[in-house]
Amino acid sequence: MTRSRKKLPYVGACADSDKSSKTLAHHQERHAVKKALKREDDIPASKAFGDPWNGDKDGKIWLGFDAAHLRK
Repeated sequence: MTRSRKKLPYVGACADSDKSSKTLAHHQERHAVKKALKREDDIPASKAFGDPWNGDKDGKIWLGFDAAHLRK
């Protein structure tokens, strides 16, 4: 097993937290609610802002076949 390699050069996402994406989503929500209240429209649903499945920590990152760190 000393010479074993990964078959595909993917690694997990490298972000430490989802804080930046959550902050952006909450900012967009507050801004939209403020505009809706000024226009006296319906307040948009909170689920319309930010996607919990598309955060910084989700998904995989393609390294390419030339990556040197493909060891298991």
